[in-house]
Amino acid sequence: MSRIQIVRHSVLALAVAVAGVGIFVQPPLAQDPAYHLMADRRAFLGIPNCLNVLSNLPFAVVGLWGLGVIFRRPAGRPTPFADPWERWPYAALFAGTALTAFGSAYYHLAPDNARLVWDRLPMTLGFMGLLAAVFAERVSPRAGRLLFCPLLLLGGGSVAYWYWSELRGGGDLRLYVLVQFGSLLLVVLLLLVYPARRSGTGYLFAGLGAYAAAKWLEVADARIFALGHMVSGHTLKHVAAAGGVACVAAMLRARRAGDADRR
Repeated sequence: MSRIQIVRHSVLALAVAVAGVGIFVQPPLAQDPAYHLMADRRAFLGIPNCLNVLSNLPFAVVGLWGLGVIFRRPAGRPTPFADPWERWPYAALFAGTALTAFGSAYYHLAPDNARLVWDRLPMTLGFMGLLAAVFAERVSPRAGRLLFCPLLLLGGGSVAYWYWSELRGGGDLRLYVLVQFGSLLLVVLLLLVYPARRSGTGYLFAGLGAYAAAKWLEVADARIFALGHMVSGHTLKHVAAAGGVACVAAMLRARRAGDADRR
């Protein structure tokens, strides 16, 4: 192992340790009941919270598109993967995205903690799938393969632990927060510290930027809705988050098309 590899691995290990310690030195974080009170609660066509429900459709479209990109093999086109196994973390990302359409729609019909489980659970598949995919491409396919299943279990377990803690009257979101934000911060670190072995880094940064915009839109939910009472920040959040995953699907499609431009 070269000195530069040792430095990269050390930076990665330190970041994981700091993130883990940093979140768990905080007191348990219960789910704020106000989280369920979206700005736009209008019903249309007999659908409660209609726009927040229907705006989940892009998740289904993008998830199915991504699955088609990784499993379809047009004749004469290169595979977007150096190792055929590497499609499976991306499959988790796109399957989790498609399932989020149903879980999030179900949640938004009548928001509460019990329904929020089905919104968050498929999202963790996406977070962990993307982390495993980038780890396999940037660090090593073997490491990505070893981490894939444990990461999926960690993601699902973070939601199960949060809901179990809520049922016990305490509520503790710390592990879920680590899974959601820690995984995406690690993806950024991997992109910055490890060299690219395949094209498409620009697509990944665009996707991460879209997700960052989605989180801002979520925070600005009521402020955006107050601008004209046409659409809320939370509705736009769904569209922006789906757009972030679309960037990943577009990256893989470009690879399959033989796009050699390292964007």
